[in-house]
Amino acid sequence: MTLSAPPSSRRQRSSLIGFTLLSLALFASSVAFTTGCTNSEGSKNPNAQSVERQSDAEYDVSLDYMSKGQPRIALQHVQKSISLNDSNARALYLASTIYLSFCASAGMASPDCRLDRAEDNARRAVKADDGYRDAKNLLGQVLIDEKKYAEAITVLDPLTKDQAYAFPHLAWGNLGWAQVLNGQVDQGIGSLKNAVTQSEFCVGFYRLGVAYEKKNDWAQAEQSFTQAVTVDKPECKRLQDAWEERARTRLHQGRKDDAKADLEQCRDISSSSATGRACAQILASGGAPQ
Repeated sequence: MTLSAPPSSRRQRSSLIGFTLLSLALFASSVAFTTGCTNSEGSKNPNAQSVERQSDAEYDVSLDYMSKGQPRIALQHVQKSISLNDSNARALYLASTIYLSFCASAGMASPDCRLDRAEDNARRAVKADDGYRDAKNLLGQVLIDEKKYAEAITVLDPLTKDQAYAFPHLAWGNLGWAQVLNGQVDQGIGSLKNAVTQSEFCVGFYRLGVAYEKKNDWAQAEQSFTQAVTVDKPECKRLQDAWEERARTRLHQGRKDDAKADLEQCRDISSSSATGRACAQILASGGAPQ
């Protein structure tokens, strides 16, 4: 089989949502932090106290269903939570992540993928609690998925300077990605280097590899993709786009056998995903994808 280096336009097809969800793996821990929302115990109005408690109870149920992989049921309960208390920042944040999960599972073209609702809920979460830093990062992620790169940068840049944020590598990773996609590749590389100081942030390494590809720096790109897929976490070893992109950098360097091994790994992770199908097509045709 003869494998040839494919056109660089394929890099633009990578799913941003898949990487959004990896970042959201920290969701379960981040919601444990106090967000600054009004505590219902401090309310002097018994009725208001009851409504806030009901909202929190619905949020807890929604979170439980989300942790069990049942986002549709989770969405029903979180919408009830928000209807009871439209300033429940944690519920608004969770609603945004649920809409993103639909985009990841069903695809960006699916009617279930409602980025507009994800953005609206993230904005409302920030408005309800300006100190909710995870919600600001989430809003930046959604804006990137909507290709509103310049706006995402304005949201994320201050967050990278906020020393109170518990997960600065996520903010740096999203800022760098927005900069790369906005054509500010050198700035993006600088931001992504800050992101990957957290050595297990495989998504950051993937994005850094893409940035180096845009500069035709195949050796640095390969190194970054290798760092992405060798992080000792299951979700990192299954990062299909990183396997595919490493194969492409190896093809550019004339290392066809190494590229073939990467493409086989990519295909075997999931042959039904868009990336898996692309890897299978390259292997089957011996050349660039259609």
